[in-house]
Amino acid sequence: MASKTFDPFALPCFLLLSLAASLLLSPSHGRIPHRRPASSSADDQLVYLWPLPKLFRHGYRTLSVDPDLALDLQIPGGESLALSEAFERYRDLIFTQWERSAQRSYMDYDVNKLTVLVASNDDTLQFGVDESYTLSVGGGESFSVVNGAAIEANTVYGALRGLETFSQLCTPNTENKTVEIQKAPWYIEDEPRFSFRGLLIDTSRHYLPVNVIKQVIDAMSYAKLNVLHWHIVDEQSFPLEVPSYPNLWKGAYSKLERYTVEDAYEVVDFAKKRGIHIMAEVDVPGHGESWGAGYPDLWPSANCTEPLDVSKNFTFEVISGILTDMRKIFPFGLFHLGGDEVNTDCWNSTRHVKQWLQERNMTTKEAYQYFVLRAQKIATSLGWIPVNWEETFNTFKENLDLQTVVHNWLGPGVCPQAVAKGFRCIMSNQGVWYLDHLDVPWENFYNTEPLEGINNITQQKLVLGGEVCMWGEAVDTSNVQQTIWPRAAAAAERLWSSWEATSVGNLNTTVLPRLHYFRCLLNHRGIAAAPVTNKHAREAPYGPASCFLQ
Repeated sequence: MASKTFDPFALPCFLLLSLAASLLLSPSHGRIPHRRPASSSADDQLVYLWPLPKLFRHGYRTLSVDPDLALDLQIPGGESLALSEAFERYRDLIFTQWERSAQRSYMDYDVNKLTVLVASNDDTLQFGVDESYTLSVGGGESFSVVNGAAIEANTVYGALRGLETFSQLCTPNTENKTVEIQKAPWYIEDEPRFSFRGLLIDTSRHYLPVNVIKQVIDAMSYAKLNVLHWHIVDEQSFPLEVPSYPNLWKGAYSKLERYTVEDAYEVVDFAKKRGIHIMAEVDVPGHGESWGAGYPDLWPSANCTEPLDVSKNFTFEVISGILTDMRKIFPFGLFHLGGDEVNTDCWNSTRHVKQWLQERNMTTKEAYQYFVLRAQKIATSLGWIPVNWEETFNTFKENLDLQTVVHNWLGPGVCPQAVAKGFRCIMSNQGVWYLDHLDVPWENFYNTEPLEGINNITQQKLVLGGEVCMWGEAVDTSNVQQTIWPRAAAAAERLWSSWEATSVGNLNTTVLPRLHYFRCLLNHRGIAAAPVTNKHAREAPYGPASCFLQ
């Protein structure tokens, strides 16, 4: 993960002087600042940004933002479609129609231009891409070198993260029908703590329409999550089109609950424009019953349908065809091969598979290893780094390909063991980061530390990050968003913000008011995030109250 350390002495002297002077100025236009909801004077000291930036300074002024806010994009080549489109999206989020129509020609707005300076126009979205940025907000030629606000980043994706933070600084004042930035001037320097900040969705247990997946991706970008783990297929259904083996999606629930190749491309492109990777998963050898709807030979027998038949080359030909087709769609460097919950009884109870095992003097445990390693070779031959659920490490760590990324889920303690052996690891402990566990409160999501039990700095670097998992048995379009949010946001801040920033003070005073605010922000942006403090996630409010208190 690229580092961009803040050096105050590297700032131009005139900018330091202007920022210092602006800190002493009173609120502009003589207005009383429009306060965010607060229940105590302590709340007034909070910074309502989510996730919390790495470093920030602010003053006490209130600045007005021009509804016709202009973009001054300074990037090699002069243009970036991704940033231009992102600016328009955020401008629509910041300004409502009435705020734009209420523009007063006589009003001298403090912030009328957003300057975005990007060092590179390369928009290749690679794992570990530099997402760092700096954001400064002044507001007036007398004390701002940019006459408004400026984002500086090394990459397009750092600039995207800066745009999100800028949008959260902008708040509506309904009394005078303007948008304001409070506690200005601002100087923010930010970068993620972990390179992998993931959310899993499961479209096998319940089909999610493409537009719903896009809504999830939008919400992820607001929380600065950057990997959508798309658990596309499982034993219940196979909804994805695979041109090399066109009968596979006969395993879909229906013809209307399928994803075409074009759908998948659309999701990947939509996510890329928001700086989000798509990590696809094909879970083998278990969880493969739906494959046999189109190709029954993949089953050991008609009465014993999973794991997939380890004894047939055809099984691996199909896996190779699936991965080859998917490699054209999913450019992300990591590919998830599953490998969890493999009950091998079916292999022992099926005559031809049992004979195959005996001929090779192979146990079912060894056959499980054989299957996983052969599938990994297919993935690596296509240029992917394989990711596998932790059972593969737990069962045959000595023979597992060292480039494997071990994905923890069963409980704590696996990542310390994996990194001690030189493996990289992703943390998703089901007891604290599984969103389908509705009784796990936001505090547990927030307090979970991916580096727990890992004190060696070299080993800490092998922890890529973490992922919250929205398994689909009991969610569909009707309730997926309120089950994900706002608890996923609690983990998002843990994965983005520094340990020091997220591990001090009383959560009820330093974090809860900000999480309430972010949940309300999601609601305003059309994301059906549930109340924060319900006993069980996704429940409706218990009674009348402000969004900022539920």
